[in-house]
Formats: sequence, structure tokens, C-alpha cells
Amino acid sequence: MKARRLPLVFLVFISFSSIAQSDMLKKESPAISAKMDEQGSHSVLDSSAITSAMVSSYTPGKAIASPAADRPIDKQATKETVNLYRNLKKLLNKGIMFGHQDDLAYGVGWKYIRGKSDVKEVTGDYPAVFGWELGRLETDQAVNIDSVPFDKMKGFIAGSYNKGGVITVSWHLNNPLTGKTSWDPAPGTVASILPGGEKHVLYKSWLDKVATFITDLKGKNGEMIPVIFRPFHELNGNWFWWGEKYCTPDEYKQLYRFTVSYLRDTKNLHNLLYAYNTDRFGSKEEYLEKYPGDEWTDVIGFDIYQRQKGEAGNAQFVKDTGKMLAMLEEIATERNKIPALTEFGFGQVPDSTWWTNVLWKALEKHKISYALAWRNAGAKPSGENEYYLPYKGQVSEEDFRRFYKLPLTLFQKEVTKEKIYK
Repeated sequence: MKARRLPLVFLVFISFSSIAQSDMLKKESPAISAKMDEQGSHSVLDSSAITSAMVSSYTPGKAIASPAADRPIDKQATKETVNLYRNLKKLLNKGIMFGHQDDLAYGVGWKYIRGKSDVKEVTGDYPAVFGWELGRLETDQAVNIDSVPFDKMKGFIAGSYNKGGVITVSWHLNNPLTGKTSWDPAPGTVASILPGGEKHVLYKSWLDKVATFITDLKGKNGEMIPVIFRPFHELNGNWFWWGEKYCTPDEYKQLYRFTVSYLRDTKNLHNLLYAYNTDRFGSKEEYLEKYPGDEWTDVIGFDIYQRQKGEAGNAQFVKDTGKMLAMLEEIATERNKIPALTEFGFGQVPDSTWWTNVLWKALEKHKISYALAWRNAGAKPSGENEYYLPYKGQVSEEDFRRFYKLPLTLFQKEVTKEKIYK
């Protein structure tokens, strides 16, 4: 049990004060190569006093209102989905949920061991948020771009949901125009799958497969499991075919709206919350350039990774993340949305105090729903390990435990108690 929570009254008081592209593509674009490494560009191989300081420095911004009538954009959303939506907002007053991509499937040096998790190995607890990936579902593959079998994924999702965890899924879908991966940023792809486009029928068939997968996600009482769906993420980068250079703002908005409408209104899926998700951004205007509209999104977020090591890199990450989180909170308050850090990471976490001395410094003054760390993929073809969270024996292991013990970081045990689906 995580025996470190402050009394509820005090907390309320605080609340107010894929398989990679070709080698040539990687050499031609280091940015694309980096994003491919982070986001599924290769298969998983077999191969105390600080707490007080952190609490006292937590000065959240304006709380997002949560009136009784507040609902997701889907007015027919299931009871569990509505409850999740409302509780995500309520939990903003208690702290930040911690998430991890592919947490239950594999880690550094292992995969598919029942109940195992690198987070649990280090902290004794699971994440509150579990991220999964649907890439290759559209091409009828048995495994996704990270070699996770879709049948196993369904079991992982059901198990986490039944324990009260939050589920979010991304989709690195192939380029429907060229047949290559998400990292084939061919101009004209988005236009080709809009209504009237040459690949529109193909795209609808892909959405049909996503809908079938989502429909198969059932809780222990047969109810549909709520999922935060974040399609076409990092839209202001140039590594994906839906990226900044490869479609107009209007085309992106049309694509996002069509996707939501097709899943919700045509396929009658009412267990989804929809997330709009950029990469780094410099202004609110830039963030909202391709925003599809308040009636089409429930969650808003962005992704950020630290590249530079050392004190200068740490300071820059804190500064950049904090600035963007402040803007995100403003947008969320203005538009009544749920703000989240939809992806983050520092490859191999080389700083032994990165969790409390860097990440938490970036987060502590902000009120967001969750922060999702990227995956612990383990051995890459080069022999180097890829991971964004510590495992047993890793240099930042002890500091991650300190991060876990902070009163305002929420993991599964706390979130389970909140009964967010009821």
C-alpha cells in the first residue's frame, strides 16, 4: 500500500492554493529516425523531506469546471465512458496520473510474463494509465508494429480496466496511398482518404477493423471498456504522412472529424474519448492551427522528449515543458477539455535524479490529467537497449521510487480506489 497520501481535506486545500523505414530514410532525416525509434519502428526482441518540498511547491492553475451535465463529445457515450470523463476532470484536483506504453507486454530483458511490469518491479505498483498501439491492425496482421499480439493486447486492456486503470491507444497506421509505414510522409495522402478521394473506401475498411477491435474490449460484466483514442498524433511534425507539410489545416480537420464521425455515428462506438495531440509547439495559435473543434475532442495534449544530456539539457526540458503545459492548461480551461502530457521520455534515463529533479520540476506547477512515458522496448537490432523508465538496477531506479512516493503522483492503487468508471 502506498502509505504516503495526505489527508483528503489537505489535498483539497492544496488543489486550490514499427518496423523502421529504410536506412536511407533514417540517414536523410535524423528527425524522422528519432521518432521512428521512439514510436514503434522496430520489433521487440527476445533477446520524506523531498515529498514536503514537492507538495509545498505545487501551485496548480485554475481548476476545470465539472458540472453535473458535463459530458464527452459523444452524447450517447456509455455510462462508464461518461464516468471516466467526469472523473478524469475531478482527479485534476488530486494529482497527475502516471502512465506507461506497453507496460504489461514487455520490458528490459523480458516479455509476456504474466503480471510483470518494469514499473511494478521498481515501485511495487502498476501505472494508472496504460498505453497501447493499433498499428498494423489495418493490414490484418496478428501483431502490431511493436510485435505485441492483438489478442494478448485485448487481455491486457481488460485486466487493467477491471482493476480501475485508464486505457489509451495510438494508431501508427500505414500510408494508405503508398502502402508503406506511417513514416512515409508522401504528399497527398490525407486528401486521398477524405470523402471522394481515391483511397477513401480503403480507409473506411481500416476504420471498420479498428471498430471491431474496440468492440471486442469488454469488462467483466460484458460492458464496453472506455478508451482514450488519439489518432494522427504529433500532427505538427514532419515524420508522419499526416504531418505539418503534408496536409493543409482544413484537410487535417476534415480527416479528424470524419474519423470521429465514422467510429461514433456509423460504427456506433460509444466508449471512446477522443484526443487531439501535437508535438512540441511555440504558441497557442500554433497548437490550434489544425484543431478540429471543441465538438470533436475530449482530451488535448502534446508529446515531448528530452534529447540533450547534462544540466543544460535538463534545464531546457523543464523550461520547454513548463511553458507548453501552461499554454495547454489555458486552452483546456477556455475550451473545457482534459489536458494531458500524451507522451514523454528521456532515452535510457542517464540522469540518476531525473524523475524528481527534472520531470517533476516540469510538472509540479501544472494541473494535467496524466503523463504517459514511452515504452521499455529492450534490445534493439543494434544491441543497444531502448527504454524510458528505469528497471531493476538502472541508475534512476531509486529516484523513480521517490517520484512514485510524491503525494501528487497517482499510480494504480490510488486510481483503483477512485472507482473512476462508477
